[in-house]
Amino acid sequence: MNSPAPVQGRPPQPAKQLYEQSKTVHNKRVDGPFRRFKWAIMVITLGIYYITPWVRWDRGPYAPDQAVLIDLAHRRFYMFGIEIWPHEFYFVAGLLIMAGIGLFLVTSAVGRAWCGYSCPQTVWTDLFQHIDRFIDGDRNARMRLDKAPWGPNKIARRLLKWTIYLVIAFWTGGAWIMYFADAPTLVREFWAGEADPVAYITVAVLTLTTFVLGGFMREQVCIYMCPWPRIQTALMDEKSLLVTYKDWRGEKRGSLKKAEKNPDLYGDCIDCNQCVAVCPTGWDIRKGPDISCITCGLCIDACDKVMKEVGRPRGLIDYATLEDCDAEKGGAPARSPMKAIMRPRTLVYFGIWASIGLALLFALGTRSHTDLSVSPDRNPPYMLLSDGSIRNAYTLRLRNMESRPREMLIAIEDLPGAVMWSDTIAAENAAPSQTVTVPADQTLTVRAYVSAPADTLPGDFAFTLTSLDEKGESDRTETGFNAPGGE
Repeated sequence: MNSPAPVQGRPPQPAKQLYEQSKTVHNKRVDGPFRRFKWAIMVITLGIYYITPWVRWDRGPYAPDQAVLIDLAHRRFYMFGIEIWPHEFYFVAGLLIMAGIGLFLVTSAVGRAWCGYSCPQTVWTDLFQHIDRFIDGDRNARMRLDKAPWGPNKIARRLLKWTIYLVIAFWTGGAWIMYFADAPTLVREFWAGEADPVAYITVAVLTLTTFVLGGFMREQVCIYMCPWPRIQTALMDEKSLLVTYKDWRGEKRGSLKKAEKNPDLYGDCIDCNQCVAVCPTGWDIRKGPDISCITCGLCIDACDKVMKEVGRPRGLIDYATLEDCDAEKGGAPARSPMKAIMRPRTLVYFGIWASIGLALLFALGTRSHTDLSVSPDRNPPYMLLSDGSIRNAYTLRLRNMESRPREMLIAIEDLPGAVMWSDTIAAENAAPSQTVTVPADQTLTVRAYVSAPADTLPGDFAFTLTSLDEKGESDRTETGFNAPGGE
């Protein structure tokens, strides 16, 4: 930005900075309970994401054997022993609602724990930061390399690191498309150039976004781009757990030598800046809670280690509620974080979340795998046959949600003297009920004709569908019968 023109008699004024210049964050390696917990979450989440498409699940010869599959072509969602059909989208809606309430529950209980441990941006950023340490060294080595002029060593390290970024990003995009088709088949078609163009486009887009967001825009995504931190702050209050610096204990800051000379003047913080050095977003937690803090707890690990080395009690930086911090500042003993979690708001969120989950499980366990829908012909509403009987036509859709063919019985109820036949069953074989075979995991459309005696009046009746297997599932759909008497 150009400086404004100087006014005669006044020195030139510096240009106003409209935004803070981005600074590369080189976080330091640290060990401790929270770091090990992040390791565990990263391994588990990445393992689930990359391995799940390759897990097989035997559903018989008529259904795919991929454990988790979103089959858009056939409009099915498979998850191990569960199969969701399009008309059962309420299961997916219920899971999405549970995910939303689950985020509210976690935020109410432990603040931004989702951001600190399980968010995809956090997980991949953490993975890429470990690659940085492996290739370039720890914090000081990376800072020196950044400042060093470009040369053979720096170019080689950058190319190697970016290549690993790219491989991981490509693997990430490739894993995603495997959830939408049979993984082994898709991989073979992908490398043979026979896959659908949307597969290549999806992989390219996800590779680019993972490479850029995880490799170069890390903390900027969390601080500036992601809307969830702004929402989370509205869900938190003084009773929510968050990473907190206990300033009444740490201030005034000073080195060990200064503290030894004036023990009553200085607090426990020796101003070593280790809490800042290990932070993945570069935030100084001693400034207080901020949107830049993702509450990953690494600063707690670093501070506890320093406190142990200098012979002072741990917990200068700790998970605590603002309410407990005020009480502790007044002389009350520190309260266990587990006690802080058990509060009415958290219990209400958990109750709602668990109730939705139990309702979905109940619906899943009691749902029928047999379904019948009926659509009567409107034009003409009926036909008079040569023998004086009245015929109506209907389109029946018989749904078999089992991964095997099933014989099903279609029957007429509440229409005395009526018989039925179809396009595949001759009128000479008309009867009050007919048996058809519905293919595995499909909806069979049947064109059905119902004939009733000449004196039949218009009214309602029902079709029933019953599976002729050990389950004996049935469904009943009411419809109307048209006759001249209604005119």
